[in-house]
Amino acid sequence: MSDLHVPSIDDLVPSPEEIDAFHRRLHHIAPWALDPETAQTSGMRRLAAVSARTVGSSKLWMGQTHVAPATASANHHHGRSETAIYVVSGHPEFVFPADELAGDDTGVASHGGASGADGGNGRSGENGGGSDSGAPPREIRIRTSPGDYIFVPPWVPHREENPDPEHEALVVIARSTQDAIVVNLPDLRWTGSVRTTSEDIAGCS
Repeated sequence: MSDLHVPSIDDLVPSPEEIDAFHRRLHHIAPWALDPETAQTSGMRRLAAVSARTVGSSKLWMGQTHVAPATASANHHHGRSETAIYVVSGHPEFVFPADELAGDDTGVASHGGASGADGGNGRSGENGGGSDSGAPPREIRIRTSPGDYIFVPPWVPHREENPDPEHEALVVIARSTQDAIVVNLPDLRWTGSVRTTSEDIAGCS
């Protein structure tokens, strides 16, 4: 039977290091202060708001992505990062390979009730060929509106598209790693959870 732990004064009073943490400042990042010096993918423009470079963050990256009218980004993934996306304006579409859905090659990974080839509500769909004989992987497309959220798991190949011929699409992005990991790909084929090096990150454009 374990001994009962009775809190002491040492448990209740922060250490000098912890006290110092209480006195760190908050950071306000205005729109004009967003940092374009972050990993990029053709067809979109990323701006960092919260990063080691801008505020000294160590575990979180947050910023914006702008996709111009009638533009599609290059295919890419974000390595070990989990990515959360909030749609601010426009109707961007997020495309990923259908064959990456374990045990299900017909459904749509959407929590908005859509599944199958047109999604039933006009917001998600599937197209393309299969992964056999070197054919491009079949694609699932998630169509979004302002106020929608998207979750991108680590390593999943994807791209963003803006079909609107006149208006830019704007999304806010948060990542679970401080590094702005972006690995650009020739297509949406699964490349495996390969180690992402600093050269991969620095070489993105």
